[in-house]
Amino acid sequence: MAISPHEPPAAPVLRSWRAELRALLSWRRILNRLRAVLRSALVTFVVLTVTLWLMPGVESNDIVDTLGLVAIVAGVGAVLRPLLLLGITALGGWGAMLLGVIAQVVVIVVALELDPANRISGLPSLVITAILAIIGAAIVDWMADSGTDDTFVREARRLMRGVRRRQARLAGGPVLTFRRPRQGAEPGLLMVQFDGLSEPVLRWAVRAGNLPTLGHWLRSGSHTMRGWHTGLPSTTPASQAGILHGATRQIPAFRWFEKDTGKLMVTNRPRDAAVLEPRLSDGRGLLRDGGVSIGNAFSGDAAVNLLTVSHAALPGRSARGWAAFMASPYGFTRALVLGVGEVFTELHQARQQRRRNLQPRVSRSGAFLALRPASMLLRDVNVSLIAEQMARGAPAIYCDLVDYDEVAHHAGPARPESMRQLESLDRMLGVIERLAPEAARRYHLVVLSDHGQSQGATFRQRYGESLDEVVERFSAGDEAEAPESPAESEATEEPEFPEPPVAPLLVVSSGNLALVYLTKFTERLDRAAIDRQYPRLIRGLAAHPGIGLVIVRDADGPVALGTSGSHRLSDGTVQGIDPLLPYGPRARYDLLRHQEAVHVGDLVLISCVDPVTEEVAAFEELVGSHGGLGGWQTDAVLVHPARWPVTEAELDGPDAVHHQLVEWLAMLGLRTQPPAADDEALQLEHEARKEIFERPGSPRLSRTHDG
Repeated sequence: MAISPHEPPAAPVLRSWRAELRALLSWRRILNRLRAVLRSALVTFVVLTVTLWLMPGVESNDIVDTLGLVAIVAGVGAVLRPLLLLGITALGGWGAMLLGVIAQVVVIVVALELDPANRISGLPSLVITAILAIIGAAIVDWMADSGTDDTFVREARRLMRGVRRRQARLAGGPVLTFRRPRQGAEPGLLMVQFDGLSEPVLRWAVRAGNLPTLGHWLRSGSHTMRGWHTGLPSTTPASQAGILHGATRQIPAFRWFEKDTGKLMVTNRPRDAAVLEPRLSDGRGLLRDGGVSIGNAFSGDAAVNLLTVSHAALPGRSARGWAAFMASPYGFTRALVLGVGEVFTELHQARQQRRRNLQPRVSRSGAFLALRPASMLLRDVNVSLIAEQMARGAPAIYCDLVDYDEVAHHAGPARPESMRQLESLDRMLGVIERLAPEAARRYHLVVLSDHGQSQGATFRQRYGESLDEVVERFSAGDEAEAPESPAESEATEEPEFPEPPVAPLLVVSSGNLALVYLTKFTERLDRAAIDRQYPRLIRGLAAHPGIGLVIVRDADGPVALGTSGSHRLSDGTVQGIDPLLPYGPRARYDLLRHQEAVHVGDLVLISCVDPVTEEVAAFEELVGSHGGLGGWQTDAVLVHPARWPVTEAELDGPDAVHHQLVEWLAMLGLRTQPPAADDEALQLEHEARKEIFERPGSPRLSRTHDG
């Protein structure tokens, strides 16, 4: 700014300070601060009064003394919390989680120790009183907000403003400013994944009016909803390998066996995900240009990875969103307290299912009691991390929220418990929308899912035995003597991560998809070779009522076998009754594409599917499952700004979604190199699909959904 010749040199500085004072002393800011202080004081007074009344041996609970204690708590918190936040930020990771809880206890303990009335004495009593006070404060705050996320939003806004002011100082801005940063003008893309949500379920929930945020977007015309087909396998790691890296074929299932190394791979194990990441990455992932991955299986070549499984680390010192969430009394501690409430809610809902004899259902005890509150905690952490990265101005952010998927597995994809989790995710979108004005960019929101879920009684519930037991029964006494191969011997030669010996016939299940491996052979076997080893196996599995499809390589290519017929996938030749009919018109192409995946089993099994209810029989003990074909598990969803162009009328497969998202990034100017129009891999994919579906005589069915 130019200085007028009649203006003293100090005038610009004085004007700047006046602007700062006006920002600091604005009536709206003063009113909001007074309201926050009064509320905090009232909550602290109520909580301390009740806590001291509950504590045995407390002789006096005078109101004046308690008001003095409230002032002491406020003073101690004002002094200690910034210091503890510095410690939490420095520790990062697990240390931040531990110190985050301790910080809240320390503030109350120090305040009680300084209490002139000296009503609590002794460290054990002080700690117990502090814990009770913290629990009470979390409950009262939640009730005061009427179960909303207002407090969480206020804390997130404070975090975002702090991050942006710090960035401004590092960029040469003023050391101290009271003016709130304005929203940035540059575009950004925020992609939020609702894990396990099918397009029909989301469409029904919107029509029912249960999702106010998404419903408003769709009804106002700002966004539009479209379904997309996941193909096989319909599971998170495979979908994210495609969405984030365009490399779906590297992952044949959620779990699989690798004959060349003799290892069983499980994609939610960090060490296995770390092995897979280099196989997926070619340096051109969805998030390569300064993007951020939050809570995903793989990184998408992101510059920043937070809670990403393949990187196997908690956020470190640079993630202030992690530290702020852990340090805040409205963050980790509040989530822990409300998480305990989720456990009791789960116990009540499971009991209701049993009393009403609701079918199908599975046990909802054990590890799931911990998974449900953990997923809620992870959701709040993820949103806090999103807020921080929006304040930092990350050009692209991709975050996976798993609440709905975890509950739907055990309760059912459309049951009230699952819909409640979906409603909470919709509230999180509302939180993000409220936080958008504090961001360093003008973010566009895209909401998508990685797969759906299909409901049904499990395979064991229906037939009284597991798939492993069925395979063992059909292979008993049939195994021919075969020399030991490196695959079997090397399976136990990993000193760092020892694994149990691998069975000669290994069944690896993922939902209602199972891969069967003959582990004594390093190569993939065809039908004739399997029949020589286990003459009754293939025929027995194909005839079992709980197994809808057995896919095996034959002399003329892969063939799908059913109870009353077969379907040769390469040319569509059908003998008897077509076993693919219950699985829809895409089944043939999905199975062909899956046969090209690396490390696919010698046999691929898909459970039966009811043609009326579209229920499947999961090989795992899950009432809501995914991984294979049948039902809504392959019906994912994409919600995006309505005016954005979509290259393909039909998005088929996660790789196609990847290319679409890359094109949108390029459209926003967030991609350093626009996607090539003649991408060879995508072109081959289109040609293969066109050849299959346009060949004369190819089966065509119209897919219908119940309701």
